[in-house]
Amino acid sequence: MPATPWVWNYPHRCRHLSRGEAVLKPMNNKFPTGLYAITDPILLPGNRLLSGVESALKGGASVIQYRDKVASEIDRLRAAENLSTLCKNYHAKFIVNDDLALCTRVKADGLHLGKTDGDIVVARKKLGPEKILGGTCHNDLTLAQLYIELGVDYCAFGRVFPSRTKPMAPPCDLSILSDASALNIPIVAIGGINADNIAFTLDYNIHSVAVIDGIFASDDIESAANYLSAQLRASRQCFS
Repeated sequence: MPATPWVWNYPHRCRHLSRGEAVLKPMNNKFPTGLYAITDPILLPGNRLLSGVESALKGGASVIQYRDKVASEIDRLRAAENLSTLCKNYHAKFIVNDDLALCTRVKADGLHLGKTDGDIVVARKKLGPEKILGGTCHNDLTLAQLYIELGVDYCAFGRVFPSRTKPMAPPCDLSILSDASALNIPIVAIGGINADNIAFTLDYNIHSVAVIDGIFASDDIESAANYLSAQLRASRQCFS
């Protein structure tokens, strides 16, 4: 990790916008800007889940997504209840991945659906207008436009870099982030993002960066989250 975690150490990227470039979009009060941490059952097995997530929250994560495709229903329920309480204690948003029933049962702040995970229309109707609904668009701007029309609160684009979690996910060129930033919705970059490459995503006025390995594979989760959060805050200041 770079030695100066409080400084966005790519000063040439902090610049005034030329005519025609994207300007800072108003903050979505429902879906906060900043670091979006996603759990992984391999990196955070058993009792390490809560302690690892708390470390990420201490490091500045503003959103936590619970993602576990392998645990039993009862284990997922217990984990989601505990994570929901933990996020409330840190004033962070708690999102459930791909499980509308679990999301509503634990009264999570929102739901994230992958491209083939569920019905956006059904989810929006069930969640109501106050809950957060996000969707994965990979590299598809047309799909993002459709999702916006169907009522999502943010669109996730990626993988922007090679990803251990989803190595076969369609790649998303950084130029897509540039086009996506013009959409009237918060944009989340995802896929292989870490301390070494986050700066390459920050030219594009994105709302948030979603990270798994770059946080939870670290020996010091809190420091990793703190560094990434600081980079995001600095980049927002550049666009303000």
